[in-house]
Amino acid sequence: MSAPVTGGSAHSTTESPIGTLTLVTDGDALTGLYMESHRHAPDPQSWGPSRAPAESAPVVRAAISQLSAYFRGELTHFDLALAPSGTLFQKQVWEQLLRIPYGETASYGELAALLGNPGASRAVGLANGRNPISIIVPCHRVVGAAGQLTGYGGGLERKQVLLALEQRVAGHSLW
Repeated sequence: MSAPVTGGSAHSTTESPIGTLTLVTDGDALTGLYMESHRHAPDPQSWGPSRAPAESAPVVRAAISQLSAYFRGELTHFDLALAPSGTLFQKQVWEQLLRIPYGETASYGELAALLGNPGASRAVGLANGRNPISIIVPCHRVVGAAGQLTGYGGGLERKQVLLALEQRVAGHSLW
């Protein structure tokens, strides 16, 4: 068995209640979390070599552990080093996503207003859809202006599952 990866891009997969998840790392931080048939996922060739979870970087092993606890309803806040790649605006949107409390939702318009540009809800939606670290950066918590479920890079069915899990754990209705 080889030593765990501590530097350089690599990826590992783990099973979850919503299918196989691919976790990508630069060796120090998580740079991606993609679902099967994930819209806007980069070319898998860019993920680096595949590693078994036991041989992956510590951040990947921690992410797998925290994701397992999340899906069991035992974890409501992730504590991981993250390094998503994107434009300045995308990173600002993703930072706002991290501020949406577990068990709550926000609309694209609300996020645009928090960013100081209330007319940018469409741009916020596009940035939200390009979030490279799904679940952990909770893009699934963003809904339409009237609270309706809208598109999700991992598919609307997965979005419903994630929101239902959080609704059950938080003890209230999200939509």
